[in-house]
Amino acid sequence: MHWITSVLQQYPELAIFLTLALGFAIGPLKIKTFSLGTVTAVLLVGVVIGQLKIDISPTVKSVFFLMFLFAVGYSVGPQFFRGLKKDGLPQMGFAVLMLISCLVFPWLCAKFMGYNMGQAAGLLAGSQTISAVIGVAGDTISGLPLTAAEKTDYTNVIPVCYAVTYLFGTAGSAWLLASVAPAMLGGIEKVKQACRELEAKMGGGNEADQPGMISADAVIVFRAYKVTNDWFSDGKTVKELEAYLASKGYRLFVERLRQQNNLVEAAPDVRIRKNDLVVLSGRRENIMNEDQWIGPEVQDHELLNFPAEVLSVLISKKEISGIKVSELRAKPFMHGIFIRSIKRADIAVPVMGDTVIDRGDTIELIGLKKEVDKAAVQIGYADRPTEKTDMMFVGIGIVLGGLLGVLTIHVKGVPISLSTSGGALIAGLVFGWLRSQHPTFGRIPAPALWMMNNVGLNMFIAVVGITAGPGFVDGFKQVGVSLFLVGAVATALPLITGVLLGKYIFKFHPALILGCTAGARTTTAALGAIQDAVESKTPALGYTVTYAVGNTLLIIWGVVIVLLMR
Repeated sequence: MHWITSVLQQYPELAIFLTLALGFAIGPLKIKTFSLGTVTAVLLVGVVIGQLKIDISPTVKSVFFLMFLFAVGYSVGPQFFRGLKKDGLPQMGFAVLMLISCLVFPWLCAKFMGYNMGQAAGLLAGSQTISAVIGVAGDTISGLPLTAAEKTDYTNVIPVCYAVTYLFGTAGSAWLLASVAPAMLGGIEKVKQACRELEAKMGGGNEADQPGMISADAVIVFRAYKVTNDWFSDGKTVKELEAYLASKGYRLFVERLRQQNNLVEAAPDVRIRKNDLVVLSGRRENIMNEDQWIGPEVQDHELLNFPAEVLSVLISKKEISGIKVSELRAKPFMHGIFIRSIKRADIAVPVMGDTVIDRGDTIELIGLKKEVDKAAVQIGYADRPTEKTDMMFVGIGIVLGGLLGVLTIHVKGVPISLSTSGGALIAGLVFGWLRSQHPTFGRIPAPALWMMNNVGLNMFIAVVGITAGPGFVDGFKQVGVSLFLVGAVATALPLITGVLLGKYIFKFHPALILGCTAGARTTTAALGAIQDAVESKTPALGYTVTYAVGNTLLIIWGVVIVLLMR
């Protein structure tokens, strides 16, 4: 044990990676439906390893924290600026008002309990489940005219308070929004019915609009049939067959034919006759019954051997931004092409006829390669898989954000600035928006973005835990068990406020109230619990704009609460 301690003290980088390994192993473990989560697990493991009194340069955590904040801003930037548009303003207004309550209630609780600025910041971070506040608040404290001992004490107590209040902040939020909030909106059955009505209004269940939430189970398939129906006795053109299928409510397309043993590419005026073989494409549940009408399904490897493609496309064209899914499907270049999924700020939104497509969304198209490639040009930018990250873009973004953050103004002798961390967040927002407008540069592939988000944050948290470890026990004694109850109050009141705001002030649809409330609090776990409870994906429609605003303001609140407590 002495040897291990000596090695970790001499090589602190090994202590960091040991903390990450154990935290990522413990975090996902569940007791029934509860789990610590990776961030909290990494923090607690870091605290334990920190008892060995390992010194780590603060520069290490700063580097990874800036990387994390830039990635957060980059991810939500398009939706943040979309919220400034007319149709997004109500949700943005809701988010701002609710987020003010997310600051005010923890602040009032801290004042009532007599907490110091470090304890208040930890209460805010844990009760609102925003880990980044640990770093932002710490940076703010370090810039205040305090003694070195005071700065250390205040900074070290932040992760202690975060760890105590985070448990209810996560699990309690999911329970409140999935169980209590629907009761406040008239009961779970009433909310379920409202969600079903919204789905129907937006095109849910109507195959003419190819609605419904697209999942891995609802795949697009290509199948071959032998034409035996007498309807084809006099010959029907491809256009006539597709129109007839559309009249039955099916969006199916003819892709290829075999006529008299010759392969024929489908064209609108090509005639289909009895005994021809025809390939149809469409959703599996629509196409699987066509052997009862067209004729029996056949296996013809040569006929079915043609290139199909699944392609992610970043929406960047002005003429596509703001239109509905049903309008996009009706475009001539979408003939034979299906929309398999839509992601907004990395959140899946339901694919329905009335779902509005925004600039910066990523939609997944499936169809013949030549047709998908043509459609991609009309829609935006083909986001083909790549391993390369535009590091010049990332580096310049973080530097410019940091330079903005270090600018300081003095109010009554108190220095106020965004700090380098706040500046990196703002830069990420702007650069993420620029990428959505001009997708030919600034690409960060999804795996790289995951690394920046998850490894960046958890590397920072690991260093925080190890550094705060020696004083963690004393800090826990200082805040007391009562902090858990105070944290529960600070978690619940903003969520209840959000539901009441959505119901009585903004008069949102129940699904949007739940989604907007979860989004403003940036609690994805609660969104999943809500969708399970109401048996609908529609709450996701209210999640993305408020999530972008929440990710921004909650981090900035880390600066504000320190100044308020001072």
